[in-house]
Amino acid sequence: MRFIKWVIISIFFLAFSPIEIKAQRFKNVKDKSYYSDDVILGKKPLKSVQDTVVKKEKEQNELNEVVIKSQASLLKYGANGNIDVNVNGTILATSSSVRELLGRVPNVVVADGEISVVGKGEAIIYLNGVLINYERFAAIPVSQIQKIEVISNPSSRYDAEGKAVINIVTKQNMDSDVMGTVNQHVTGSKFGGTLYNTLFDFNYSKGKFSFVTNYGLQLGRNRELLYTTRTRPDPDDFMKSELTTDWKRRFNNFSNFGFGLQYSFSPSNYISLAYSGNVNDLGGITESRNSITNNSGKSIYATDVDRNDVLLNQFINLNYNFTNGKGSTLFIGSQFSNYNQTIGDFIEENSLVEQTDSERFLKNNVGSRINIIAVQADYSKKINEKAKLEIGAKFSHATINSGTDFLISDDNVDFELDDELSSDFEYNEKIAATYFNYNMTVNEKVNFSLGARAERTTYNLFTDANGIQKFDKSYGNFFPNALLNFNFSEDWKGHFSYVSRITRPRYQALNPYVIYQDPFTTIEGNPNLLPEKTHAFELGAMYKKFDFKVGYTYKIDPISAAALRGDTPNSYILRALNLEKGHTFFFTSLSRSFDVKWWNSVNTASITWQKSVDNYYEFKFSPVKPQIYLYTNNTFTIPKFFKLQLLAWYLSDRSYGLGSENSRSTVTLGIERNFFKDALKLNFTANDIFHKFMVSGDYNVGQTQIYYHRTYSINYFKLIATYSFGNSNKTTYKKSEVEQSENNRAR
Repeated sequence: MRFIKWVIISIFFLAFSPIEIKAQRFKNVKDKSYYSDDVILGKKPLKSVQDTVVKKEKEQNELNEVVIKSQASLLKYGANGNIDVNVNGTILATSSSVRELLGRVPNVVVADGEISVVGKGEAIIYLNGVLINYERFAAIPVSQIQKIEVISNPSSRYDAEGKAVINIVTKQNMDSDVMGTVNQHVTGSKFGGTLYNTLFDFNYSKGKFSFVTNYGLQLGRNRELLYTTRTRPDPDDFMKSELTTDWKRRFNNFSNFGFGLQYSFSPSNYISLAYSGNVNDLGGITESRNSITNNSGKSIYATDVDRNDVLLNQFINLNYNFTNGKGSTLFIGSQFSNYNQTIGDFIEENSLVEQTDSERFLKNNVGSRINIIAVQADYSKKINEKAKLEIGAKFSHATINSGTDFLISDDNVDFELDDELSSDFEYNEKIAATYFNYNMTVNEKVNFSLGARAERTTYNLFTDANGIQKFDKSYGNFFPNALLNFNFSEDWKGHFSYVSRITRPRYQALNPYVIYQDPFTTIEGNPNLLPEKTHAFELGAMYKKFDFKVGYTYKIDPISAAALRGDTPNSYILRALNLEKGHTFFFTSLSRSFDVKWWNSVNTASITWQKSVDNYYEFKFSPVKPQIYLYTNNTFTIPKFFKLQLLAWYLSDRSYGLGSENSRSTVTLGIERNFFKDALKLNFTANDIFHKFMVSGDYNVGQTQIYYHRTYSINYFKLIATYSFGNSNKTTYKKSEVEQSENNRAR
């Protein structure tokens, strides 16, 4: 760990040095073309100097942002605190999935099924400006992604769900009537096993019609290991549980697929239809070993779960886009989402209690279906050269039905239904929302945006777990936001923002059905969960290529989770819950990027102080300790030979008052070479080479001390072969779709 910190700190020392290194520029006197460092690498010349300057001035006037130019610029900083992260030509493009890619993006952390932005919290995912769910974004081919936009201060046009927004922008206007790529990834891990990823995407356009399709297949194995201790030190109620859960997953068929059709009435007026989906057929064994010591002695429990889980997700989108010559735009879209899950797990329990062996068999059969219908309309009007108004509305209706049957047998022959573990769950929810956002340029130095989003939520819930429970509720929310930008000079820019957001519980977190882990550990939903509300403030400044930020976030009813005592002395239930409140201070964020013709480097450092408060669940409070975040991404180019890539990030220890987390980090190295006029690309990557990405920590709740340590299969070697084909003209399919935050909660 010390070596990793010194590697990152050394690069940061160079990156944040006040010495300005400028890339060389070349001019061809004969044709007066402007060349960047890309020309050295054999790429085509850019436009003329005059056209380039006009384009830069236009971008600066319209977007008020600074562009970091390089051979393949990784970052572009916005004056409003947002960043654009380029994917092409960087180590990010070697990712096998969008999830892996986001874990390599600066200021983004992926862990425990959550994607969050440092200093902000959990993010929601957009695809080309339209909200999508986590299941849906997993089906996006990495080869089609142009860039990632990290929006830390989202306006009211973005859904109120989530504290930040990550917008994935796919490639468009590619120079080809026919274009496609084929990717083969082979990933080997001593800890997790071998994975095979085959990815294919194809684009075709002729006249006013465009067609896109993609397919991806993942086969093989991976692994996840969780070690947990639960200790009650009170002598009268002493208990210590040492639990190891080993998920040995077998991907029988993890595939994603999709196609889209588009008819363009004009370049800015088109209608499109898209279908996409993914199948997750998961097998393998989950091994659980639990040693429990109490005042009565020591007992040992061994459980093996034979997994047979199948998930089918499908999405259909129909939308219309129109832009007139005066700068006004209209988007009307609709989507139907369908999630079907079946679980047929077979569970074998063995226990040794007071020198007596016993055996039990269980069958866990689950059927679940989620249907979501969403319609959305957005209209943007350019009032004049200095003002723009955006308005919109959306409506969504979600229905969830699930049934869980637990069958128990002592002889693996005669199984009987266990009514206490079995349950049914029904949930219906309707959300109606409207928003407006007003943007205005006061003068050359000041511009601002004001907006608000109003939402009305109505839902009813039924479950017969732990007795019949019924809820019928409705509530309204109002979310104002404001952004003020200052352009003090060519070098100095600043911004101030206020954003209010909401995070609703995921549907499965509301469902109190039992997810079996071992005889004394279950995961159960909480139908009494409340939405989490957030108010965030940020003050930022940019000086040349330096970016500074400070901020504060206040949370009401923050959603968390903990292991709470069950009905029996040794049992625990892992359950989502609401804390009382939370405070996060984003003390400082310092970013610095630079490039010479052979070295491109992006570096970020920040300090975050977070405090959670709760007086209901009897958490033990501990002193708060801030967390340091360091990130560096470097590309070294040897013209006509290969690229070397180095990516590293580090998160220090932290304490947030109700618990602590240990440090984690990762270092990734890659080498890339192109062949046959760039038609074939080979890449070899070593990920997490020091095996330091492990999530661990501890907390105290209800007289129980809990420690956890989770290991993932990200310490691996990967070989990637990419073949691209295509010819002439361009593909103009624009992938737009409607998916609201309700889809995110379907996980």
